[in-house]
Amino acid sequence: MQAQVSDRDERPPGEGGRGSGDAREPRRGRPRSAAAERAILDAVVELLEAGEPLAGLSIERIARTAGVGKATIYRRWKGKEELFVDVLRDIEPPEPDVSGTGGLGDLRVLLESMRRRGLAQRSSVLLHNVFAQMKSHPRLWAEYQCTVIAPRRIAMLAAVQRAVDAGELRGDTDVELMDDLFLGPMLVRTIHRPDAPLPPDLADRIIQLLVEGVGPRPTGAGPGESAGQD
Repeated sequence: MQAQVSDRDERPPGEGGRGSGDAREPRRGRPRSAAAERAILDAVVELLEAGEPLAGLSIERIARTAGVGKATIYRRWKGKEELFVDVLRDIEPPEPDVSGTGGLGDLRVLLESMRRRGLAQRSSVLLHNVFAQMKSHPRLWAEYQCTVIAPRRIAMLAAVQRAVDAGELRGDTDVELMDDLFLGPMLVRTIHRPDAPLPPDLADRIIQLLVEGVGPRPTGAGPGESAGQD
């Protein structure tokens, strides 16, 4: 069991005290303790690594393992579903930084992030087991879809739209369909075919193939030359 972690109200100097001349907006509630949050996330991982199934994890058990009170957990998460999603975020590779202005460049970064998550799930028994269990818990799976998968899809759609606006992709094609075409191969490789190779250049190859098209090239045309080029 981990050492008791304090979650007391730690006010910054000069805030809320007598004689303070700093007219700041009053804080709502008690500030969160980073040490307490770290202890809670680590406690869930510790229990899962010990073989505890998701269904068997109670807030009381997690709090006891983390050395905090149950109220400390409920101040941060409404329930186990939100907590477990944050645990997954913590042990998965971090979300990628994208420019927010690029098209195909940002798309490549997002696809590469998917590839890395696929590799992480293959190499981590813990991640593999958690995802396998999570799909049998509708509320947890719905929470993960809503707070993790949906924002990723929005980011991908935005990148595809920027690529269309920049003239990198055709403007007469449905953007959502194009997004599915880029996502599809990576999803198949990372989820549906766990034995399929995930080489470092996979994102580049997917983008290149879709941008160039899969129709036959005219005789004598080399890579990068489409059938419509003179």
